[in-house]
Amino acid sequence: MIKNKKISKSFIGFLIASILIWLLITLSKKYTATLTLPVKYTNIPQDKLLQKEPIKNIDLIVKSSGFNILKSRFGNRTIAIKASNLKKKYSNKFYLLAKNQKNNIQKQLRSGIELQEIDVDTIFLEIGTLTSKKVPLKPNLEISYHIGYDILEAAKIKPDSLLISGPEAQIAAVKSINLELLKLEDVKANFSEKVKIILPKNAKNIRIASKYTTISGRVEKFTEGTITVPIKIKNLPKGVELTMLNKTVEVVFVVGLSNFNKIDKNFFEVICDYTISKENNLGYLVPKIDVKSNLIKSYKIIPNKIDFLIQK
Repeated sequence: MIKNKKISKSFIGFLIASILIWLLITLSKKYTATLTLPVKYTNIPQDKLLQKEPIKNIDLIVKSSGFNILKSRFGNRTIAIKASNLKKKYSNKFYLLAKNQKNNIQKQLRSGIELQEIDVDTIFLEIGTLTSKKVPLKPNLEISYHIGYDILEAAKIKPDSLLISGPEAQIAAVKSINLELLKLEDVKANFSEKVKIILPKNAKNIRIASKYTTISGRVEKFTEGTITVPIKIKNLPKGVELTMLNKTVEVVFVVGLSNFNKIDKNFFEVICDYTISKENNLGYLVPKIDVKSNLIKSYKIIPNKIDFLIQK
């Protein structure tokens, strides 16, 4: 029979100790290795701004002990690249030579790590002039009102425009900025809602003065009224006299309850253009209404055709 042999604790301890000693000897030796580290860009002139994100990581060939290299790989230290002495390639394209950054990068590495080489010759940057302008905010509304209620006037946005700043090319392309959807249901009272401002797509470099605006509206119960308005005729040729079967029309209008008593016939002017009837061989006049107030929400004319006779 084969007997199971137990591994002694002393043997396991010896094995672990041997591995640790081997690691210590191995990691204490010096090696040449490549470190890939994240980078950020500093010292960009105040009136300039990155238009596109340049390379995010840089490969550095370094020489150091295994301990230091291991720590650096897990430390994820960010390297700052100075972008103060840029060279212009064309338009808004700039570049800097990696070799000129060697001393700057060496100072940022862990003690005991010697920078041998930067594994890139040139770093390209797309930089635009920093500019600013005001653009209007564009609302996105889905509002349903309780039966018999409506908004008295167009919803107000405060502020209704926004100061944006960023690279000249990106700013020039922005004509307006959208707002987050404001959805309200069964509204029967005044409202005031804070709404988020939505930055345009691919606008990471655009800065905004505020992240929110306020949309408000005055809501009221509306009622229907009727008023009699005389008809006026225009473009009637000399010598032509008309006899209209209706000299007035009824204007049915919808208005906010608080403004109902303000409405009179002077708010409306009903005009029939004889030229339209003549050119279209119509045996009737078509009344058109001119509303002289924005208090009126909607309206209609009764009747919408005016019969007439020509007197000879």
